[in-house]
Amino acid sequence: MTRHQDENRRHWNAMADDWVAAGERAWAKTEPSWGIWEVPDSEVRLLPEDMTGLDAIELGCGTGYVSAWMARRGARVTGIDLSERQLATARRLRDLHDLPVRFVHGDAEATGLPDASFDVAISEYGAAIWCDPYVWIPEAHRLLRPGGRLAFLGNHPLATVCASPDGDAIDRTLHRSWFDLHRTDWTDAAVDPGGIEFALPLSGWFALLARVGFAVVALYEPRPRPDQEGTRFTVDAAWARAWPSELAIVARKR
Repeated sequence: MTRHQDENRRHWNAMADDWVAAGERAWAKTEPSWGIWEVPDSEVRLLPEDMTGLDAIELGCGTGYVSAWMARRGARVTGIDLSERQLATARRLRDLHDLPVRFVHGDAEATGLPDASFDVAISEYGAAIWCDPYVWIPEAHRLLRPGGRLAFLGNHPLATVCASPDGDAIDRTLHRSWFDLHRTDWTDAAVDPGGIEFALPLSGWFALLARVGFAVVALYEPRPRPDQEGTRFTVDAAWARAWPSELAIVARKR
């Protein structure tokens, strides 16, 4: 494994207990809501409403709640993640909710799964930010059948540019070059150290997706509701109402 894979596996195994309660809440939801602002699926259409008979994979599934949402919509679902401890939570919740989801311990950058074996691939803050896009996007393309759907949601590149290098809250300073965005190493951060994230500028995402063989069909920049206040995961709600903190893209395999 590469350094970022080793570090992110270590990071998420160490943090797994902190995400159990959030995973339990998300598994209990009857309808999906996305990102740190919990935007309803009716506003950010990342999943088909009816997934009956579709094969779907969640790339970097963590506690597996997106896999649960897809299974409830009728899909045959596989979730894959590097963290054994996150997967332990996912499997426990799968059994608790009696849903037929297969969870695989593995790498979203090199799944080892057969070519053209899925109709839908999705990542919410999984592969979307913790895997190298120049590796996991081609892997997602390989896994999808012609016409297959890829959806992912993670940090907006503007939020990454404005993220404080010490790991503190996002501010109004441009801390990084927009055009040089790719890898952000948080292992030595003063606040909440650990993990290596990835992001691209918007032009970078579009160029990569087109080069690999995807056509972008939707782009969303979710933001908090007027009644949402406070800071979530270093992002202040007032900041996120003025500037985009999250980016979601839906694409089709050509």
